[in-house]
Amino acid sequence: MKFYLISDNVDTEMGLRLVGIEGEVVHKRRDFLEVLETKMKDRSIGVILITTKLIELAPDVISEIKLKQQKPLLVEIPDRHGNSKIGETVDRYVSEAIGVKL
Repeated sequence: MKFYLISDNVDTEMGLRLVGIEGEVVHKRRDFLEVLETKMKDRSIGVILITTKLIELAPDVISEIKLKQQKPLLVEIPDRHGNSKIGETVDRYVSEAIGVKL
């Protein structure tokens, strides 16, 4: 199984390409969801890395996938500016899963 990157940033894509991870850059929700759907059907991909800005374009879809599907694993990665709020994202997933606001 391999990794795949869906990014909103060319720098992130280039950096991960240097270590052998393929990917593509998108900026619009529709484009992001199309790429995500296509890559989720690819059985050779075990982990999809997604930048925080793209996660924020479709949090409802990402949350649903993370709660209901085992493969591929969706992993949020911060952009190069490091402004990710991973803790808040985890809290949101948990609160949606159990129906309680944290």
